[in-house]
Amino acid sequence: MTVNSRLPGMRDLSIRERRVRVAQATAVEPKSLDVLDPERGLTIEQADHMVENAIGVLGIPLGVATNFIVNGRDHLVPMATEEPSVIAAASNAARIARITGGFVTSVTEPLMRAQIQLLDVADPHAARLRLLEARGEVIALANEQDPRLVHVGGGVRDVIVQLVETPAGTYVVLHLIVDVRDAMGANTVNTMAEAIADRVAEIARGRALLRILSNKADLRRCRARAVFDAAALGGGEVVDNILHAAALAVADPYRAATHNKGILNGITAVVLATGNDTRAVEAGAHSHAIDRHGRYTSLSHYEKDTDGNLVGTLELPLAVGLVGGATKVHPVARAAVAMLGVTTAGELGEIITAVGLAQNLAALRALATEGIQRGHMSLHARNIAITAGATPDELPLVVDRLTGDRLVRGEHAEQVLAELRADREAGIR
Repeated sequence: MTVNSRLPGMRDLSIRERRVRVAQATAVEPKSLDVLDPERGLTIEQADHMVENAIGVLGIPLGVATNFIVNGRDHLVPMATEEPSVIAAASNAARIARITGGFVTSVTEPLMRAQIQLLDVADPHAARLRLLEARGEVIALANEQDPRLVHVGGGVRDVIVQLVETPAGTYVVLHLIVDVRDAMGANTVNTMAEAIADRVAEIARGRALLRILSNKADLRRCRARAVFDAAALGGGEVVDNILHAAALAVADPYRAATHNKGILNGITAVVLATGNDTRAVEAGAHSHAIDRHGRYTSLSHYEKDTDGNLVGTLELPLAVGLVGGATKVHPVARAAVAMLGVTTAGELGEIITAVGLAQNLAALRALATEGIQRGHMSLHARNIAITAGATPDELPLVVDRLTGDRLVRGEHAEQVLAELRADREAGIR
């Protein structure tokens, strides 16, 4: 089935009508989206098996970003986030990228890294060579821990040994490089590291301490690029202003932190929606933002092409999976993956990266034009109005007043709501 992610007017539909449109636009059965109802999603019994001392579940709004074309294919992208403007911003940026063909993405092999820290080694340099000489034995022992992974084409690809100098002494650290296929890979590489640690320590003539994966997944990268039409962005001046804003993020870590947070607004929302590990992805992204000079900098880059259009690129480590963990256990995560229509972890990573680039562009465009607050606060006003007690009929009137007054505060919402009800009461009389 051919997916069409261009679904104008979604915001004007009811939730039930939106689900119908999503089902019509994808290969998802309409009934499979029933798990998006809180009472039909993650049960307390399921939660009790997922975490220790479970006492309930926390609901996060799940929306769908539209307009995405990734490598020539349309995708409706599920995003779980509490921030009001994220999904609208990503959809708008994807609409602009759509003019020039959407996002082009690529991905490396799904290689994850485990580390075994060795202490009390008398001859670290010689120990390093002994371990490298035993590479075949180490790989075979590690692969014995997961024969199914090896059967489907994964398994250990390499052994790297590093000497790490610290005030406490020189540590010999063995890195196990593992192709984890369509898994995120944490459990796989941790199991392997623990299984081989004693033998590795024996070869090095030392003592094994840490045996765990690294979330700096620099061998497992996803890349995305897109051309954003200058006219659709608002013209050449807007393009130039975006380039200036992006340049500051490259040079200044204070700006880079907020800039990269904007990228992760989109990335984390899709990672969470699909049941993947948001903390691992964020740790990998921020570690990748450290350049070769030890400076924290921008994850994305922007240029102007010969036609004056804006070209954006994003590359980062992205360890996500489709097998195991909450992706298989959580009913909403399963529905989200089905909605995306992906069949490999690589595809999922590519779409997530495209969303990160779209989110970043949307924020830069807002900053380079009317400022970030205008769009953000108009959506935030809905939350304030609801908190003040506005009914569905009163909501648009209160939101219009809050944004018109440029005073999006709880006490003002309460005042507006009181005035609205007083006027209505007077009209009835």
